[in-house]
Amino acid sequence: MSTYVLVPGFWLGAWAWEKVVPPLRAAGHEVHPVTLTGLGDREHLAGPGVDLETHIQDIVNVIVFADLHDVILVGHSGGGNSVTGAADRIPERIARVVYLDGGPLADGMAHMDVTEPEQNAFIERRVAEQGGGTGYPPPSWEEHERAGVSLEGLGDAEREWFASRASVQPYGAMTQPLALKGGAEGLPKTLITCSFPLEQVHAMIAAGHPLFAALAGPEWSFASVPTGHWPMFSKPAETAAALAALTG
Repeated sequence: MSTYVLVPGFWLGAWAWEKVVPPLRAAGHEVHPVTLTGLGDREHLAGPGVDLETHIQDIVNVIVFADLHDVILVGHSGGGNSVTGAADRIPERIARVVYLDGGPLADGMAHMDVTEPEQNAFIERRVAEQGGGTGYPPPSWEEHERAGVSLEGLGDAEREWFASRASVQPYGAMTQPLALKGGAEGLPKTLITCSFPLEQVHAMIAAGHPLFAALAGPEWSFASVPTGHWPMFSKPAETAAALAALTG
């Protein structure tokens, strides 16, 4: 059986994995969903000092203090940024790094470096106007769609669940560049694509797209859960099955 550490994307806490964790545990796996500082049940800890390094340390501490080894470390969407950093810090405890409808940042890059300028301007306005300069409030569903984010599979119940628990995303985690030492370069890695067809991902890798070129290495494998950008809400059973299919 395997040990999973599940890191959610922006605005989400460990609660986002509530429908994914039970089938994994029922199959005998050890599962640790993570809430990053400033989010979910830890949103009272939000503040200007919360940044990407804070979130990396959150994950490292979960793994180290629980004395976990051979971890399958999963990052959804923007949570992949902190997962990349955590794997770099403690590669000896990681069996595989998994990106769920997301991908790894390169050394020296921040999340805002890979976002389109128009979207960056929108984010900066929301941070200034509603986030007090330190947080990015959840966009409306219409704003997500305008930004090209797939909402496939999210009905009224799923949207209400999301909106009722979503937190303001710490902005420092989006603007601080990722600092890597190369510790995780040789680790097995998997991309589970959801809102992009797997064929399109392979085509972008072959074309040398700057956000996908790094996925051409032999350490990478690929899987697909066809749905929208939040598979833990739209297809939780299928998401759990895709994760359970991975081995260290």
